Amino acid sequence: MSLFQNATYVASAHRLQDLPPPGAPEIAFAGRSNAGKSSAINALANRTRLAFVSKTPGRTQTINLFRLAGGGILADLPGYGYAKVPEALRRHWEATLSAYLQTRPSLCGLALVMDARHPLTERDELMLGWFRPTGRPIHVLLTKADKLTRSAAAATLTGVGERLHALRGNYTAQLFSSVDRTGIEEAEAVFAGWLGMPPGEGNKKAPGQRGKPGAKRLS
Repeated sequence: MSLFQNATYVASAHRLQDLPPPGAPEIAFAGRSNAGKSSAINALANRTRLAFVSKTPGRTQTINLFRLAGGGILADLPGYGYAKVPEALRRHWEATLSAYLQTRPSLCGLALVMDARHPLTERDELMLGWFRPTGRPIHVLLTKADKLTRSAAAATLTGVGERLHALRGNYTAQLFSSVDRTGIEEAEAVFAGWLGMPPGEGNKKAPGQRGKPGAKRLS
């Protein structure tokens, strides 16, 4: 069974004060609005609509919390960096996400979703800067890896790894695709480790799953 498969909705919050009191360890998922964050969450959960997928990026405008069967919390954060989001809303979420990532005591790690074709945007770097001082781990999911050739995907992973290594944070990175399910095993193993849980039998590769280069741990 997938680590996230039986996740159940807990709450949504537009402001930090609307969040439930901190308790169980939380894994936050963040990413640019068109980077495939919702699709990545749904792929990990082996469900189609745990996280809302829209043709219009930027539709997630609250912090959405889901309780995992093993007791942890998945926090789906609003997407960032999309030009059509109103400026006032962008400023609100920039302040809210910064405060959440730096001060939420139950947050045990950040899954930062980047489009493998356009990684490490200015906003991605900003998210890294907000979370890095906490010393907690960051795992980068380079999504839409199916849209790259094997050699281009490997080169992207290497380049991102070099950049993250230079930042001297607690980072790992991997390729991921919600289309062909590349990287499901690797991602679940990382997140289960953060929660102190076994990743579960749902991590076994599905028949026909392609084997692009996977997780890369950065020293």
